[in-house]
Amino acid sequence: MELTKNIFFNTDKLVENSKVKISYTGILFQNGSNDISIHYGFGSNWDNVNDVKMEKTELGFQTEVELISSDTFNFCFYNENNEWDNNNGSNYIFTIEKNNLELIVLDDEPVSLGTARKLRKSYIWSKKIRLAVYKIITYLPKLISGNYRKKNLSQS
Repeated sequence: MELTKNIFFNTDKLVENSKVKISYTGILFQNGSNDISIHYGFGSNWDNVNDVKMEKTELGFQTEVELISSDTFNFCFYNENNEWDNNNGSNYIFTIEKNNLELIVLDDEPVSLGTARKLRKSYIWSKKIRLAVYKIITYLPKLISGNYRKKNLSQS
């Protein structure tokens, strides 16, 4: 699920009591930060607040978060210089869905786990390809024209 143009989840919806992988390629990543952490909590009161250092990869910074039973998942990002990406002061806030325990059976035939895994892998690959295309579209023209410079956040 694409949250904004620079934040991705590895799933199409957030479900309570599950893990979600978050990928971040926002302004802090684009400006060359070496260390980025996610600051997150749950509900309108930001319960169970945590800070987790994200892993730097070629696709941006990534981490996995355990979602608890709550109505919303709230988060923002900061780097080693204490510069924040908090959605212009609004933070990133997304609804957490309740865990649906009903089993779905199509035409009275069970769905194999192999089929589900193949679908998930193809979905993840499609996200990786979309992110790669986004980076190519964003940075290739700058590289070709010679106008590629890293912006310094302190001058903004």
